[in-house]
Amino acid sequence: MIPKKSNFHILQIGFKDSFTKIIDEDAVQKFSELTGDVNPIHMNEDYAKTTRYKRRIAHGVISAGIISALIGNKMPGVGAIYVSQELKFKAPVFIDDILTANGEVVERWEDKNRIKIKTDVINQDGKVVTEGYAIVMFE
Repeated sequence: MIPKKSNFHILQIGFKDSFTKIIDEDAVQKFSELTGDVNPIHMNEDYAKTTRYKRRIAHGVISAGIISALIGNKMPGVGAIYVSQELKFKAPVFIDDILTANGEVVERWEDKNRIKIKTDVINQDGKVVTEGYAIVMFE
């Protein structure tokens, strides 16, 4: 079955949605294997204890992946093409953090079938770990 194309019209300015994911040990291991990023701050507990964080941190870009999941699955999902993302990493993500990506449509370009989404990712304590803006186009 072929999924239906997106409903660009539902994504009006002010439309909001979110997506939540636990960043567990398995996620960090898989991300490291996929990307080849084996920096010891992510992979070696003994090394991480010598850093300012005193424990391992997840790869910062994993939080951007949570934003991608929000766009690809829910905002609006089918038909969305992630064009660009501006990111600022505000705080570390630790193993077993629960991250929630939030998005809010802040601009629309009807003639280009594109929207601008204000994005942030917060952890289980409500702390912003990543923020920025995404541009999404539609088929």
